[in-house]
Amino acid sequence: MVGTASGPERTSGINFLMEKPSHNECSCANEAALSPSFLSEDWRAGAPRARRIPLKLSLVLMSLPILLGGCGVDAPKPAPQAETKPAEPVIPEEIQAAAKALLGSESQVLAFGDLAKNGKQQFLAANVVPKTPTNNLPGTIVTRAVLAENDDGKWAEILRCDEHLKNPKGYLGLTPLAPVTGWRLQFEQNAEKGLQLYFTPLQGTTDSHVLPIGVRWNPATKRYQSLDRTYEHFLLESPGLSDVRSRLR
Repeated sequence: MVGTASGPERTSGINFLMEKPSHNECSCANEAALSPSFLSEDWRAGAPRARRIPLKLSLVLMSLPILLGGCGVDAPKPAPQAETKPAEPVIPEEIQAAAKALLGSESQVLAFGDLAKNGKQQFLAANVVPKTPTNNLPGTIVTRAVLAENDDGKWAEILRCDEHLKNPKGYLGLTPLAPVTGWRLQFEQNAEKGLQLYFTPLQGTTDSHVLPIGVRWNPATKRYQSLDRTYEHFLLESPGLSDVRSRLR
């Protein structure tokens, strides 16, 4: 810490402060004992001074235990340094502009980089519902979200979450048939499989307690698809909402 001495330095500092007053006081006491003023004056005038010299000496001796007692007092420990949070990565202006073009000015970029581990730049953005007394649900609540990929310098939408879950091929498996107005969005980055997303549909301002829908990049089809309830097998898309629940790849 800046301005705080280490243990040995504090100890030497204390010793220095103790030694200096003790040296000065002892020096004065010794000088008075070696050269008393009554030896050069009349003994009648010097008698009162002779009585005052032991009194000064006793005061000096009484102050020594106080100074010596301070040696055993530990110096106050420095306050622990507050942990600094790592700085969040700066979102490139190009990605921010693309997110606003897809979701409007209220969009927030939640993640970007080689999200699918396919060598291409992608970003995840959403319209996040701010926390309020009426919105105290845990997690990140969104009304819309998109995943976009940079293809030869142009950003293209490859996954959308609004009232339903969709990709360029159609509706994702397990997406609810009824329109959804809010989702709880969870995501994590896997070193091997890439970005893993979990969408939980909400009903109004209450938690519906349904299982989240897992979505991940499928290297075989080269697009994001939903997963079955084991979160191991990909589900095929459907061009309509009549059959979007259990079509395996």
